[in-house]
Amino acid sequence: MRETGPVQRIVGPDGRPVWIVTRYDDVRQALADPRLSLDKRHSLPGSYRGFALPPALDANLLNMDPPDHTRIRRFVTQAFTARRTETLREPIRRTADELLDAIAPDRQADLIASYAAPLPITVICELLGVPTGHRRDFREWTDALVAPDPARPEGMKQAVGSMLGFFTELLAHKRAEPGDDLLSALIAARDRSADTAEDVTRDGTGPADTAGLAAEGRRATEDRLSEDELMSLAFLILFAGYENTVQLIGNATLALLRHPDQLAALRADPGRTAAAVEELVRYDGPALLAIRRFPVEDLVIGGVTVPAGETVLLSLASANRDPHRFPDADRLDLDRDTAGHLALGHGIHYCLGAPLARLETEIALTALLERFPRLALGVPYDELRWRASTRARGLMALPVRY
Repeated sequence: MRETGPVQRIVGPDGRPVWIVTRYDDVRQALADPRLSLDKRHSLPGSYRGFALPPALDANLLNMDPPDHTRIRRFVTQAFTARRTETLREPIRRTADELLDAIAPDRQADLIASYAAPLPITVICELLGVPTGHRRDFREWTDALVAPDPARPEGMKQAVGSMLGFFTELLAHKRAEPGDDLLSALIAARDRSADTAEDVTRDGTGPADTAGLAAEGRRATEDRLSEDELMSLAFLILFAGYENTVQLIGNATLALLRHPDQLAALRADPGRTAAAVEELVRYDGPALLAIRRFPVEDLVIGGVTVPAGETVLLSLASANRDPHRFPDADRLDLDRDTAGHLALGHGIHYCLGAPLARLETEIALTALLERFPRLALGVPYDELRWRASTRARGLMALPVRY
């Protein structure tokens, strides 16, 4: 498709028509094009829009354009800078070691269930301040959303209802008993902005009104985070912070086990692991497709006119295997120059948690390879099962022996 029809209208995952873009240059340009909206209000009736969530979870960054996207992202960007994320290195390594301690005596394990999944859910829940007892539940709910079971069509609806109830109770608990965590900080920022806006609305017409007060009021109103936006932001951080990193760790481990020369090179020089993560995520990243987009006007992509309001899917997986951008792209090469890969997005919607996902994967691989020098696949490759999902590229299980 990259060579003969890099922009094509196909049948989407729900049977409705969508446009798919497969060439690196086109995908990269489209990711940064403001005329491709994430707001579902720009979609034509009956077009593919992705799975539906209730308003309290749907008011998130994956459905927004500027200025709302800019306003909400501003609330949380500082929590995920590379410098701030680096302070989590020791806690992440401690969690990784504890998980490996637990499975070490068994000499075989499913690395998804015992390591790749519990590591990021532990990290993101501790960052947000989610009680320990709810972490397994959230993993099950996420699985039901990303890879629904065709035998249980009601599973997705039940998972959404459970998550809505969970976040409602969690926010109420954090308001009553705030802690030293990101969610408590977001709640405090939301409530402060709401109080400031209300104060200005109440006092701004009085005799003490000044230009400075009016400007403060405008800023408070513009920066205000609604309750639905707060809950949706918490949901997105937890959902994406867990889901993407599980696949990243699992896919990276499998890629190394299937390329013993690259695995040996990494074992010989563990200091290369951080750089190796970039090639591993390019080679087999956690997302097949970017979140769906809708042209706000008739738009030419790769020489093809896509009508306004139709659904556009950008294939990150295909772009990252485009030989015109990455020579010999289907080969895993830890010495490759991976600059510009699109596995974590590009432009204003670049993955907010990318520094954390990278750090977790680096630490997960380092700890795993240090602990188990004879790590190997526990079953033939063709017996591995992949998740039935157009959204997430990930294993159901990764049996290993060591």
